[in-house]
Amino acid sequence: MSDVTVAQFAQVLKVSVDILLNQLGAAGITVNGADDVISEDAKMELLTFLQRTHGREEDERGSAPKKITLKRRTQSELRLSGNQGRTRSVTVEVRRKRTYVKRDELEKEARQQQEELDRKRREEEEARLEVERREREKQEHEKAEQQRIENEARLKAEQAARQKTEEEAKHAEEARRQKEPKRREPGEQEAVESKTRTKPADESAERRSPDKKATRYGRQELHVAGDISSRRKRKRTVRRPGAVAVDSRHGFERPTAPVVREVEIPESVKVAELAQKMAIKSGEVIKVLMKLGVMATINQIIDQDTAALVVEEMGHTPKPVQAFGREETILATAAAVGEERSRPAVVTIMGHVDHGKTSLLDHIRSAKVAAGEAGGITQHIGAYQVDTEKGRITFLDTPGHEAFTAMRARGAKVTDIVVLVVAADDGVKPQTEEAIQHARAAEVPIVVAINKIDRADADPDRVRNELVTKGVVPEEWGGEHLFVNVSARTGEGVDKLLEALLLQAELLDLKAADDGPGAGVVIESGLEKGRGAVATVLVTRGRLRQGDVLLAGQEYGRVRSMFDAFGKPLTEAGPSTPVVVLGLSGIPGAGDEAVALADERQARELAELRKTRTRDSRLAQQQSGKLEDVFSQMQSGSTKAVQLLIKADVNGSAEALRDALSKLSTDEIQVKVIGSGVGGITESDVNLAAAAKAIVIAFNVRADGAARDAIKSTGVDLRYYSIIYEAIDDVKAAMTGLLAPEVREQIVGLAEVREVFRSPKFGSVAGCLVTEGHVKRSNPVRVLRDNVVIFEGELDSLRRFKDDVSEVRSGTECGIGVRNYSDIKAGDQIECYERIQVARSI
Repeated sequence: MSDVTVAQFAQVLKVSVDILLNQLGAAGITVNGADDVISEDAKMELLTFLQRTHGREEDERGSAPKKITLKRRTQSELRLSGNQGRTRSVTVEVRRKRTYVKRDELEKEARQQQEELDRKRREEEEARLEVERREREKQEHEKAEQQRIENEARLKAEQAARQKTEEEAKHAEEARRQKEPKRREPGEQEAVESKTRTKPADESAERRSPDKKATRYGRQELHVAGDISSRRKRKRTVRRPGAVAVDSRHGFERPTAPVVREVEIPESVKVAELAQKMAIKSGEVIKVLMKLGVMATINQIIDQDTAALVVEEMGHTPKPVQAFGREETILATAAAVGEERSRPAVVTIMGHVDHGKTSLLDHIRSAKVAAGEAGGITQHIGAYQVDTEKGRITFLDTPGHEAFTAMRARGAKVTDIVVLVVAADDGVKPQTEEAIQHARAAEVPIVVAINKIDRADADPDRVRNELVTKGVVPEEWGGEHLFVNVSARTGEGVDKLLEALLLQAELLDLKAADDGPGAGVVIESGLEKGRGAVATVLVTRGRLRQGDVLLAGQEYGRVRSMFDAFGKPLTEAGPSTPVVVLGLSGIPGAGDEAVALADERQARELAELRKTRTRDSRLAQQQSGKLEDVFSQMQSGSTKAVQLLIKADVNGSAEALRDALSKLSTDEIQVKVIGSGVGGITESDVNLAAAAKAIVIAFNVRADGAARDAIKSTGVDLRYYSIIYEAIDDVKAAMTGLLAPEVREQIVGLAEVREVFRSPKFGSVAGCLVTEGHVKRSNPVRVLRDNVVIFEGELDSLRRFKDDVSEVRSGTECGIGVRNYSDIKAGDQIECYERIQVARSI
């Protein structure tokens, strides 16, 4: 812009000339009037002054506002039914106010809060250390003062004993002198003095301390020295003429405090090693384990939690440690580096079975998958990437059957957005509620797709009302969740659903490192003929390239080839990209973390470490038998069990089958899965099933030739399934056949005693009137008196006049003789019943 006058510049800024002249004067720019010319430098100087005046500073991204508040007002109509079939319309107006704050301001605020917390934590730590230091100084001072007092008391006692000894020696010397003659010849006096000088030890021996006790043979009693140095060498005593030596006696000290050790506990440890760490015998550890209800031997391996309980019980401090610290060191060096860039959103399709999840995904990616699934439901978890006009989205399709709970939870953990599919004609179902719980546990946003709105009985408002009761409130009703009406068959609303997903992804601002070693999560794994171990990996960071050394759980290998969801070969894959990887040494577990390492030797080492850790943990769980389990096994000798061996095409299906079938166990019949795996049925599987008398459940896999021959020779029951609920129903039927029938009692007749007769042959015979039902001679009976059972047995005789009969109907008189019971009185009732067996079901 060229130089302009003050009046022209004020017109451009839309302010008055007087205000502009005042601002120029405040900024130090000299102008005389409205016709003066302002240069570009003067304009920049004015701008700098105004920014400084208003407290704003320039940054690299410009002077954007820190916070933006958006207000939206929407109106909709609700049709309500009234009396006599009339309907009326109600206008609903929803006003929403949403405030967006800059990420830098939030990060700055969070950083300030963290610094404040760190400062407070440091002050608390310094205060705690100061208190501990003062307490320690106080204890040391008290200890030193106590030691000084004890030393003074000991010195006083020694002085008193020495003084007493000297006095006794003095008195003894005076007594001896009094016994000697008053006068001696000069020669005798010299002889006595010479004898005294040459043999002082003898005289000192005669003048022993009266404190010492003499034994039977005149020897002195032996005492132990009070300190360590006196035990190694004898204490030197300076003897004076006339003095007596004093022995140093042992001073017994108080018992020391118990030693509390900090015991490091790995993930699994032997009983002997644990006892060695606590410096005690292994038997003591075994006693504590038995008190806790765990039977163990000296060489048995126990888990970390059990070991921690034992250490606490013994009075020590447990310190759980990771046995394989090298694993964290190696994985830390394999972290992806580089600048974080935007990545596609990972969207998981969840909902109840047969609500159209896969059909909706088919319409989005223009492929047919549900038609190829057995029973029309998804049996596996699938991962696909779709390119739209506004961006790329990665979809995860999860099964809706209740047995695939683990799969849905695994899908929610790796997702960014959850699409909850609910049928407009069916409403909220149990798996719908479960999907909501998984999404909330993973803390991811939910976008609701109300499917099948093209049907005549569709009612989207009912679905909204049901979801509101579960805490999922639509955005148009003032909530936080986006609701979109769609039809997977006609494609209606699919574009709006994609726009909602892209908008939600833009708000989340998803980023990931796009350089460095690749890392991801194993979505599904299996074994395919001609291809070996196959794993579907969702890359979460870095770039996974063909030829990289990949560590997935307990398996490793070099990536031989990669494919996308449509079978197209790939050479590399970035974040949020699902790929099918070939070349692993085995089948990894679904949900395992996959990391690309630089060295194959490190990958092999980590894989072996993880296998060892898993094997030790499993061994510790198998060996830790409970006392109550032992007693229950001794008492429940008649408990029946259904043994199962599960083989599936992928790891997720095997996991779902194992969990679903294990939950069918009851108190009478146990369902035991002796083994589960991925791949076809082999001869070893058949031999294992034959040894355990188990049923082989084959899910989407078949037996090879050797296995079929083994089945013919052993007679193992092999059943093929492609739909999971059919396998569950068949196992339930097998368990029902093992259940013992339930025995029920049914009253068939009641007779009232009118008179009692005496018979020499039958004893007491009751003359009765059958008031209800009928009385049969073959049925058991009970005798009731005042509606209380006083006897239970069988009929001895049943007569109608003089004839023996087998049955007497209601309203007929008869004579009844009860076997082994004669105390029947008039007014008693004889109840006739029968036992029937009712088949039970699971």
